[in-house]
Amino acid sequence: MTEYKISQTNQASVTVQEKELAQFRDLIYRIAGISMSPAKNSLVVSRLAKRLTHYGLTSYGEYFQLITAANKEAELQMAVDLLTTNETHFFREPKHFDFLQQHILPMRKPGKTFRIWSAACSSGEEAYSIAMLLDAVLEQAPWEVVASDLSSRVLEKARNGLYPIDAMLKIPPLYLSNYCLKGTGSQEGALLIERKLRERVQFKQYNLTETAPKIGEFDVIFLRNVMIYFNQDTKRQVVSSLLSLLRPGGHFFVGHSETLNGITKDLRLVKPAIYLKP
Repeated sequence: MTEYKISQTNQASVTVQEKELAQFRDLIYRIAGISMSPAKNSLVVSRLAKRLTHYGLTSYGEYFQLITAANKEAELQMAVDLLTTNETHFFREPKHFDFLQQHILPMRKPGKTFRIWSAACSSGEEAYSIAMLLDAVLEQAPWEVVASDLSSRVLEKARNGLYPIDAMLKIPPLYLSNYCLKGTGSQEGALLIERKLRERVQFKQYNLTETAPKIGEFDVIFLRNVMIYFNQDTKRQVVSSLLSLLRPGGHFFVGHSETLNGITKDLRLVKPAIYLKP
């Protein structure tokens, strides 16, 4: 039987058994469709450790019982948030943004609102990167960005638009000067997305494994760096659901380490990790 030991401030060491961690892995699969192998055990342990400390619990089994109790929906959401949040940054995989600017935007229909969905947007860096580009390139032409994620905690961070100052290193200088503010006083060491841009991005909570939300059709959908956590059946389900909201002639972006081979025949590859819906 595999056991892991961790130390918590003001508490004795906590021993967690493999069968306890398997309960959390099964829970995340049922709720979010995310397949977590035993190789992710250390992630489960580290991300939930502070919640055990918060409640003064001595085992992960106790915490699992707590979050699955009938009146603990808020704590269950907290646990899901902690286990499903992924690292991201501004203008990640920049070739995608180059393709959007150089090949997709010039072909848009004039006068029609250009819409992009940032699915699995995490803490909002991808959505704001898209918004900066659209505002700079389209100027007065109408556009919309919708961003969604399962985690209510990261969505709140995204709406606030407040990031560590180091985030500026990934933002092109022109966008940095036009759309970002450097924090002062109590916000020193932080970077704030300007209100005019924050108000142009709609953040919504959405579980990718559920029926597609009623949010209209899109010209572009970003679903990047999240399918690596799904098994093949879940990938097919998620992609099929999202494609129902992609307009014919629209583009679908996945992460550079991802592929839609064997997932769908409804898209045509045009560039690495970029697909077209005929």
